[in-house]
Amino acid sequence: MSLSRRTLMLAPAVLLPVAAAAQGTPQGGGVDLGERSAGPANAPVTVQEFFSLTCTHCAAFHRETWPRVKQELVEKGRMRMVWRDFPLDQLALAAAQVARSLPPERYEGFIGALLSSQERWAFNRNADNIAEIAKIAALAGMNRQQVDAAINNEALRRAILEERLKAEQQYKVSSTPSFAFGASKVVPGELSFDRFSQLVQEASGA
Repeated sequence: MSLSRRTLMLAPAVLLPVAAAAQGTPQGGGVDLGERSAGPANAPVTVQEFFSLTCTHCAAFHRETWPRVKQELVEKGRMRMVWRDFPLDQLALAAAQVARSLPPERYEGFIGALLSSQERWAFNRNADNIAEIAKIAALAGMNRQQVDAAINNEALRRAILEERLKAEQQYKVSSTPSFAFGASKVVPGELSFDRFSQLVQEASGA
């Protein structure tokens, strides 16, 4: 199935039912997204990344900055990274649903593979977008039937959209990537390692 990013941007009309649900019904239809993170739970600083799998700036951060952040900050216990879904379009939403359906230990590798191959599955106008996502998911142990089931899971879709709405309301996120350092400081944009490290240090009070 081919999906056009140009024609499937997530408009307010898509989010209105989600807002109504958040006010009056159980969130996500009972789906618990669970946390997808890297780093120790007792790290002095928690950084949340609000990202979209079809965002080229998110891909650039993951390619150019994240490896060093992981090696020098996460693996040394200075911070914990938590990934938050903020899909910018329906294709990103579908990809996020597949990612969220994988076991947690396969999540980081899968989103990394998607972000590093956007030209293949997200921006190739001649591609069957979902088939291309399924090919990458197969490397993580998910077959096409499971991919389709994940994408057709309405409760999961609603839960992800509710997470996006919460980011908009609580952290005023309006673009990707955006990073929340600690409880309140939100910084948008594709950050360099030096800037990212500086913000972690500030959040730790060091």
